[in-house]
Amino acid sequence: MEQATTLQTNSGNRAKFIIGGLLIIAAVVYLIASSTQASAQYFLTIGEVATKGDEVMGRDLRVSGAVLGDTIQYDAQSLTLTFVVADIPGDNNEIEAQGGLAAVLHEATVDPNRTRMEVVYDGVKPDLLRNEAQAIMTGRLGQDGRFYADELLLKCPTKYEEAVPEQADVAG
Repeated sequence: MEQATTLQTNSGNRAKFIIGGLLIIAAVVYLIASSTQASAQYFLTIGEVATKGDEVMGRDLRVSGAVLGDTIQYDAQSLTLTFVVADIPGDNNEIEAQGGLAAVLHEATVDPNRTRMEVVYDGVKPDLLRNEAQAIMTGRLGQDGRFYADELLLKCPTKYEEAVPEQADVAG
């Protein structure tokens, strides 16, 4: 009789242990899935944002475009920066086929038919913000159609292209 009671107690403890382990695993899986969905960002071109409109409004987005230099406005008091970006391809192979990033950025800034979007960023004005720079922005599309950037990264390919021939001459 004692052996039967001991076996029942051991199997009862084992079942509790297994159920507890399964609950912990389920909680970890749930936390991973919910945090992944919450932090998901959509990488879109300016044209895709314009096409999707309401579908992407308020969602975290990452958008890339060519800066139109004559649209840059900065208020040093409020640290508010606004500028307009023009659509560029999101596919690197397409960029290379069109002559490289510098050529694509230049063409985007001079083509009046490219889709454009106004960007609002609160923060210090980056030194690389100039005409034909590539702006990579993380933020949200507002109800007013403007993109409110939380992060702003800039690439200025002409800066690097000018340095390449000079380096080649020194090496040769």
